[in-house]
Amino acid sequence: MPRPECPAENAAAFEETTFFNKDGINWTPHTIGWSIAGGCAILTLLISIVTVLKHCRNYTNPPQQRQILRILYMPPIYGIVSFFSYRFFRQYTYFELVQVVYEAVTISAFVLLLIEYVASTASGHEVDKAMARKEKTALPIPLCCMRYRPTKPYFMFTIKWSVLQYVIVRPAASIAGAICQYYGVLCPTLSRSPYYAYLYLAIVDFISITVALYGLFVFYGLTKDELKDKRPLAKFLAIKLIVFLTFYQAFVFAMLEGHVIHATQYWTEYNIADGLTALATCIEMVFFAALMMWAYPWTEYVEPGREKTSIWRPLWDSINYTDFAVEIFGSLKYFLDALRGKPETRAVQGLRMQQSRTGDGMAGPGRKMDFATAFGVYTPRAETDRQLGVDSGEPYSSYDEGIRLAPYRYQEGSTSPDPDSSARA
Repeated sequence: MPRPECPAENAAAFEETTFFNKDGINWTPHTIGWSIAGGCAILTLLISIVTVLKHCRNYTNPPQQRQILRILYMPPIYGIVSFFSYRFFRQYTYFELVQVVYEAVTISAFVLLLIEYVASTASGHEVDKAMARKEKTALPIPLCCMRYRPTKPYFMFTIKWSVLQYVIVRPAASIAGAICQYYGVLCPTLSRSPYYAYLYLAIVDFISITVALYGLFVFYGLTKDELKDKRPLAKFLAIKLIVFLTFYQAFVFAMLEGHVIHATQYWTEYNIADGLTALATCIEMVFFAALMMWAYPWTEYVEPGREKTSIWRPLWDSINYTDFAVEIFGSLKYFLDALRGKPETRAVQGLRMQQSRTGDGMAGPGRKMDFATAFGVYTPRAETDRQLGVDSGEPYSSYDEGIRLAPYRYQEGSTSPDPDSSARA
């Protein structure tokens, strides 16, 4: 059977409409849409800038706020990209790829933020204590016939990898989609055709996001008691409502093509559906930016009497994604070592993880992997620090705070890093 011809995404004729003409503003349905989309994108950006700057000026918990800043970037990125998608509708497919890539970044930042929240609930920031009471339990539906033990190192490596794989798969699929679009083999107008790449990329994306969300649900269900004071549901909904709303409204507009939505001289049915999706997204992001301000307040990080922090280090931390790379590499290395039967991947049972430790995060004897190392948050080990003459408020010498997710050493009874160590870094 010959491959069906892909319907044109764009009309052959180009619209010559400009925003201004000799009589002033050229008000047409399209330019009105430009104004609404642009105004909403600017308003979203302004609201987000206020929230971001407030966090930057009160950057008292870098491991948590680094991830929060990444999440706060989601509404302005979606709003600005949607405006350009509406304005330059012929290149809509390329702009859409940017949105879905940042969705992967946001979801990954959220799970790493939850990890930091859980670790901060235990005394001394010791994750062994935070998770010690967790018993072997069943996985959520549809894998409820399988059970797992949360205190085993493999659990956290699996959770982190299940989410962070989306940071690899989604950009890779987006790059593949852009290449396929360039060579004319993507064909989003025939999204269910097995003769074009769009269907297969959509399947890969669906599997990847399903695995990521499942891992997130598993971790949230296990730690919801520890997270109840952090409003995790509001934080999660602030992210997922953006994803669900943009997905379903695009689906609805696509279903209206050929029925309610009809092509014009300059716009195909596909263009109009995409334009309506982009315009609606621009409007919605204003409200989501405000929701993010409420769900991720900076007020809980304000320390009275403490000097305001510079905005540049927080901004750099938030766009420095090497911590993602470190976590991905660490998880992959663990699984490869486990397959090869290396003894250090075997968990220490129960609270025996609290036995004597060496300086590299391994437990002894036998130097087996401890849960804190798998978790990605390191414990104080005050006695060892005193013996080695190391300040427990300093970052680990082998990690830089701009690289490692949770490099800060925590004082007993405190969930904030030593301000002097942040200033010295």
